[in-house]
Amino acid sequence: MKNPSSINTPGQQTPGQRLGVIACLVVTCLATPQGQSRQIEWPVYGGEPSGSKYSAADEVTPRTVVGLRIAWQWEHRERPLKEYNTTPFRFENQPLMVDGVLYVTTPYNNATALDAETGKELWRFDSGAVKLGEIPGTGFKHRAPALWRDTQDGNKLRVLLNTRTELHSLDAATGRPMPSFGRDGVVSLVDAYPRPISDVRHVNHGASPPVVYRDIVIVGSSVPDRYQLANEPPGIVQGFDARTGKRLWVWNAIPQSPTDYGADTWEEASWRFNGHANVWGPMVVDDTRGLVYFGTSTPGNDYYGARRPGKNEPAESLVCLDIATGQRKWSFQVVHHGLWDFDNPAPPNLVTITVDGRRIDAVAQVTKQGFTYVFDRVTGIPVWPIEERPVPTDSDVPGEKVWPTQPFPTKPPPFARQGVSLDDANDLTPEIKELAIAELKKYRLGPLFTPPSLRGTLQLPGNEGGANWGGAMWDAQTGRLYVRSKDVPRNNRVVASDGTDKYIDHAYSGHLPFDNPGGTLGGIPLLKPPYAHLSAIDLNKGDIVWQVPVGEGSRVIRNHRLLKGAKLPDRLGSPANGGGIVTAGGLIFIGGGDGYLYAFNKSDGREVWRGQLPYPNGENVMTYRTRTGRQFILVSTGASVDAALVAFALDRPAP
Repeated sequence: MKNPSSINTPGQQTPGQRLGVIACLVVTCLATPQGQSRQIEWPVYGGEPSGSKYSAADEVTPRTVVGLRIAWQWEHRERPLKEYNTTPFRFENQPLMVDGVLYVTTPYNNATALDAETGKELWRFDSGAVKLGEIPGTGFKHRAPALWRDTQDGNKLRVLLNTRTELHSLDAATGRPMPSFGRDGVVSLVDAYPRPISDVRHVNHGASPPVVYRDIVIVGSSVPDRYQLANEPPGIVQGFDARTGKRLWVWNAIPQSPTDYGADTWEEASWRFNGHANVWGPMVVDDTRGLVYFGTSTPGNDYYGARRPGKNEPAESLVCLDIATGQRKWSFQVVHHGLWDFDNPAPPNLVTITVDGRRIDAVAQVTKQGFTYVFDRVTGIPVWPIEERPVPTDSDVPGEKVWPTQPFPTKPPPFARQGVSLDDANDLTPEIKELAIAELKKYRLGPLFTPPSLRGTLQLPGNEGGANWGGAMWDAQTGRLYVRSKDVPRNNRVVASDGTDKYIDHAYSGHLPFDNPGGTLGGIPLLKPPYAHLSAIDLNKGDIVWQVPVGEGSRVIRNHRLLKGAKLPDRLGSPANGGGIVTAGGLIFIGGGDGYLYAFNKSDGREVWRGQLPYPNGENVMTYRTRTGRQFILVSTGASVDAALVAFALDRPAP
């Protein structure tokens, strides 16, 4: 075991870390007493404003990782509440760490501060969001707060907590609301929509965290997919003064006038009554240029587009806004007239790459489709050509007008499996292959972007990707983007609405009670494994360097009677939506979507360690190093009452 005095200090900061100094949210290396290493923080969701998910912490390496043990656990203690008809959903939090304190959010949209060394709770703030009741189709969850330094008040730290309908500013030292912010520390997030909101359940601002640029805090939004009604609110992004709470601007994800960008791509002026196109995924900031980047989602509803003919820009797009004004700088639509729920939940990654000898400040967007779109982050010009290619357009859904082409990047190649044919049938045994082929013949099969059908289209990637909100990790040292993907199909079946569902007034829908992720053989997937991958993409060359399965796979599959006696792969792959981190120690840490936290060697993708978790994990990982020189790796696990924040660290002798 290393003595703390022998641990290497981090080397030169990455460009993203230097940018963070400008924003006063830095990966701070604090001087500490002789013989101790320096503190390395995790001050924003994604580690840096650019969303790299990279840490300079290097105590844990491929050689020392075997010494990782659970150092402490913390439980959020939230329970189902009959009086509000609520249940805490998945514990998806990624804590932030500044100056030895962790800032954690809970499924019920509350905030807590913990000692970063011990996990001891320091304070707790109850937002009251649970009193609004259930969120149809999504449930209560929260991924992180944001932090901001008030340079006019002694550089004191504030916690910015977005909830279902409100934005709170808290004193980071005490957890108490800041009276100078809004009204008694809170401002409304729901009074700027261009259409009236008849039910507070129609909006949810509490999943992904805000982002901060200088003294401006930016918040996204979500209208739950379960609502499929005319005149639903559009997704919006709002900018607020971080000190006073004054709203500075609002950007709409669906045009609100004939002169707005994209209005001409909504045939029959259908922008007038369509909603959603949410901005529910995490956002990232170029804090040198004052630009914010995010993805938009599908307009309502996800699988039936007859009430919104046209391409529907800027829905399902990567968008760049000027933070000072909220004005669109550029956008690129990655799905035209979406019918697959291929929204863009993954946060973009701001990267600097060298392509054919030219240095480019770029933005890379990984998608549910399994693509990586790469653009010059200032101009929006693609780094490699993006081709509009014909896709299947024959639909048996009355009134549907499928868009005839979709944008395919020529580089990098897809990191997820795309489309389904009989050749993809599960072949773990001859009997299973025969059964799988017979079952596959019940569905419509075809390449990526095969449209939904009344019969049921087996769609791959499914509606959860590919990549999801966990996003990708960027390592400037190697020029590689690391991304986790899932290879799970969805039965994209559209059926006529019978008028009995109060949440649906569309003629057709794919969000009905018998909605399912794709057929199985009594618990065995129809398609051959693996069902989850970790890929390394060289963004200087546009190539995939390596790709390996993630996770050992479901015990249900391994113990299935049809597989008794069969020799199975060591890693079937465990699907999950969360992402990981990459460190200067040479490791990628990622939850497997099963009962383990995994470590992979970032150079070649070899699994070098796995740690048992108390509950399944599919959430984002984070890491930091305290003043004692100890590196911790944290991951949230579980859901509802069976949930815990788990901290791993290397074994050390008692002082």
